[in-house]
Amino acid sequence: MPTDDRATVLIVEDERATAEAYERILADEYEVHVATSGDAALDVLDDSIDVILLDRRMPGFSGAQVLGEVADRDVDARVAMVTAVEPDFDIIEFDIDAYLRKPVDVDSLEDTVAALADLDTYEDLQRELGSARVKRSVIAVEKDDDRLVDHPEFARLDDRIADLEARIAAIERAHPTYFGEDSSA
Repeated sequence: MPTDDRATVLIVEDERATAEAYERILADEYEVHVATSGDAALDVLDDSIDVILLDRRMPGFSGAQVLGEVADRDVDARVAMVTAVEPDFDIIEFDIDAYLRKPVDVDSLEDTVAALADLDTYEDLQRELGSARVKRSVIAVEKDDDRLVDHPEFARLDDRIADLEARIAAIERAHPTYFGEDSSA
């Protein structure tokens, strides 16, 4: 990520006015790069990119071909396909994290990018929480309650678990469509 910790978004959209509109919407919150073709996207596609907004149908290098390059280059970016194309069974093969149909409203665009930017953090927190819970369970089974209550490291572990749970809950509240109980994704 850039030094200011903002996520970097690559907009790949062949309609220049649409690409510029997305850029205006996102530029205050994210570092934004715009590519108006699949070929141009490949010039900036590297590990600095966190989220890709990818048009599906473009002249020349298509969105599906850009996805192939993302995989071939092992770029760890979250991808939202943003397209007028109605989804069909072929998207099962696409390595995407979201599928937005054009025209995309501002709220949907902002919410999707924010959720995708938070996805890695969310997964890291979940992994750390699972590990901390296992440690707590193993110690709780092996030690009597009196020793647990008085042990500062066990108290720190409990505090860390509570902190992780709170951070995960905050992300889930911020993006219920992606992370919450009502999630269908």
